[in-house]
Amino acid sequence: MDGDREPPEIAELREEIDAVERRSARHVELGGRAVVIATAVLVLLVGLSLQWLNGSSGWEVLLGQGDSGGKAGVVPRLFAATATGFGVLGSMLALITRRWALTWVCALGGWFASVDGVLAIWTRQSSSGAGASGPGIGLIIAEIAMVLIATCWFRTAWSTAYPRRAD
Repeated sequence: MDGDREPPEIAELREEIDAVERRSARHVELGGRAVVIATAVLVLLVGLSLQWLNGSSGWEVLLGQGDSGGKAGVVPRLFAATATGFGVLGSMLALITRRWALTWVCALGGWFASVDGVLAIWTRQSSSGAGASGPGIGLIIAEIAMVLIATCWFRTAWSTAYPRRAD
């Protein structure tokens, strides 16, 4: 009799446990952060609906219908695109699927969008003396919401990658 062989029931149970472990390793548990992220996405959508540049909303800037003349309009348009892509669409996808890889995409893309938002505000402020208006309230609200979204996704992704050990 071979002592290394295990009964078929045990082998089947071991395979099932391994499959559950592989599936759970690809998913994250968001807990209360899901509500914070969803609320911040809603605030971002409100910010996109309000005035950004010379009376144009964030959606108009995104579609190229707003003040896109000169260099001051390119950076806000890029921020509108990255905020919509990573902040709204990426967050919705990550909240629905709860995939570990999407939390990292949202975290890194969110930080890119956040830096781009700071540059968008800065370019509007620095060009306001040249006849262009400064940043609108919607641009500022969208930037604050984007920083919050990126922070939440980064904390979620980092805590999943490096879980705390219970000693």
